[in-house]
Amino acid sequence: MNIRPRRNRKSAAIRNMVEETQLGVQHLIYPIFLKDGVGIKEEVSSLPNNFRWSIDQLISEIESCLKLGITTYDIFPAVDEKLKDKTATYSYASDNFYLNAIRKLKETFPEICIMSDVAMDPYSSDGHDGLVENGKILNDETLPILVEMSLAQAQAGVDIIGPSDMMDGRVGVIREALDAQGYSDTSIMSYTAKYASAFYGPFRDALNSAPKSGDKKTYQMNPANKREALLEAQLDFEEGADFLMVKPALCYLDIIHVLRENFSIPITAYNVSGECAMIHAAAQNGWLDYDRAVMETLLSIRRAGADGILTYFAKDFATIIKK
Repeated sequence: MNIRPRRNRKSAAIRNMVEETQLGVQHLIYPIFLKDGVGIKEEVSSLPNNFRWSIDQLISEIESCLKLGITTYDIFPAVDEKLKDKTATYSYASDNFYLNAIRKLKETFPEICIMSDVAMDPYSSDGHDGLVENGKILNDETLPILVEMSLAQAQAGVDIIGPSDMMDGRVGVIREALDAQGYSDTSIMSYTAKYASAFYGPFRDALNSAPKSGDKKTYQMNPANKREALLEAQLDFEEGADFLMVKPALCYLDIIHVLRENFSIPITAYNVSGECAMIHAAAQNGWLDYDRAVMETLLSIRRAGADGILTYFAKDFATIIKK
């Protein structure tokens, strides 16, 4: 045999030299749950090693993460039910604890990059990403609310706006509003191909943000569809998105790959709560090696074509490689 692929695997030095995919802390975005109050560090029961933090505790956590090289964070608010209403007005209120916490984080750590979440569900009494009327999620009527939310977040210091709502046209109206108000440097990471997935359960537990009725299938994508992801990506690209995201990641590696092949802007992927919880559960039962499973999972997402990965494994990964 003239061609023996194993020759390129015979030593660690050669394997490292021909390694096709690199994965580092710089490729990761750490999703974090924020709660109003003081002295709060509550573990999410369905998502081990992840917590709801009050801002005073979160500052200490980010100091710890920065020492591990984690510089980018996606902050999600856990909002008290009494602050929720039909039109999500608290999302852009001047006394919003989430916006005030972002200001505090940027003052304390000016070097970090903060990504936000733009959707009505954390603030909506209906628990949906859009405005609900007679059981129907209204697209165009939702857009002005998302714009107000985005402007408030940009004003607070958010570096990357993250529209996760899947309303048609939202990237365009948000981009136009940001530019008009002098926030042309504020980026948009669009949840471009966000599927109606079974893997969001622990996230909804963490924020208590599940729909009060119905489901999200009229705005999140059908898991059976691939070509539709290209249409969504083309629209978000033309409307001004700076990044295109696929969510979830592991069941949609082919979608990550097809976007990578068709678009020149960065592609990101969200390694969602249910995907991470499964590995935690299997490891706790002794069915697999946690560290190796984390590394292999994140590497598969990078290999598929993701430039950046949102993952609840970020701190664990950084700790593993520091060893």
